Amino acid sequence: MTRGTIYSMLTMIALLCGMAAAPGCSSKGAESSTDEPRRMPANLTASERQLCESSAGFAIRLFREIVDAEPEDSNIFISPLSASMALGMTLNGAGGETRDSMQSTLQLTGLTLPEVNESYQGLIDVLTHADDDVKFQIANSIWYRLGLPVRETFIDLNKSYFDALVTELNFALPGAADTINSWVDANTNGKIPTIVQKPISPDIVMFLINAVYFKGAWTTEFDEELTRDALFTLTDGSEVPCRMMYQEGDFASYHHDLFDAVDLPYGDGSFRMTLFLPGSGIAVNDLAAQFTDDNWAEWIGNLEERPINLGLPRFKFDYKIKLNDVLAAMGMGIALTPGADFSNMVEGGGVWIDKVLQKAFVEVNEEGTEAAAATVVVVIESAPPAVCFDRPFIFVIRENVSGAILFMGRVMEPIYN
Repeated sequence: MTRGTIYSMLTMIALLCGMAAAPGCSSKGAESSTDEPRRMPANLTASERQLCESSAGFAIRLFREIVDAEPEDSNIFISPLSASMALGMTLNGAGGETRDSMQSTLQLTGLTLPEVNESYQGLIDVLTHADDDVKFQIANSIWYRLGLPVRETFIDLNKSYFDALVTELNFALPGAADTINSWVDANTNGKIPTIVQKPISPDIVMFLINAVYFKGAWTTEFDEELTRDALFTLTDGSEVPCRMMYQEGDFASYHHDLFDAVDLPYGDGSFRMTLFLPGSGIAVNDLAAQFTDDNWAEWIGNLEERPINLGLPRFKFDYKIKLNDVLAAMGMGIALTPGADFSNMVEGGGVWIDKVLQKAFVEVNEEGTEAAAATVVVVIESAPPAVCFDRPFIFVIRENVSGAILFMGRVMEPIYN
């Protein structure tokens, strides 16, 4: 198994167990507040419990699709929670078949739109207060083009339930992308400095963005003095150096024919990183294919505390992915075409999702884990085809009535002396 794929599993599971069923988050980037009463996961409503189960199911499917799509030796780190939140906001603007396909992809079928919104709001509340010892921030924002006839209901729903910052912005201004990127940078603690390219294309009408930031110290930290040079075995049998952290203690763990799992808690134990090490002869991708809702519930349910002598490499990397193909494979392809129905977002419709992008960062060391992600849903409208002479071209100067060609030329470099 490669170093990249092992790290993929470690970090993805950190997200599943840490962010999708975890603590300390606050909207618009505010930190967990100790002044508010603490809402515990045990107090979830039926709809909120269904959303949590759906979020875990969406996370597992999303991860499996990405594993299948990405090169086998590449690192992967995603935030299913961030993608779900960004698409959840977008869902408020969808109608008809488009809404149905998005709800199905998010595994929210059976919930009404009010129940979906209330459940996201409740989940944010629970995550915000689950662990005062862990820093978890969540922020949502919507940025739309100056003059776009956005429906007030769409704005109000996302402000009320997702606590979204909604801003009308002149996308033609040179600093428009910088304004949006500054918001993302601030709400990921500098880990995701940019997500919107500049200049902003004239056919883009809206950005729907979710940002999450996580920083948690291990409940029992690794002793830096025990960290030492070690070798990490790649799939082809070759070895590469790494810095291996060591710790001996009682950890929730589970031995399965396919893997060994170890559960590492953060803070007071609400957030956890669950690590899956494939068994001898088991490829990481083959193990990933076994991640299903039922298997996940069984595996987590079988974790039991026992003495473990643990070795875990330090790692840190960035990851980015365009989720269009993955989401289309999961069933929401219509939302990514001109046939999409977002008439509940913009008066008259005529807009659709051009791309869903995510950037993520993770660092795991002796103290704990720092992770961040930002997901942007880019909405565009029909526009005239763009023609920009930004590469070599030929030009002709002619008289139209006579047909006489006066000059012809080829520009390989636009010199202007």
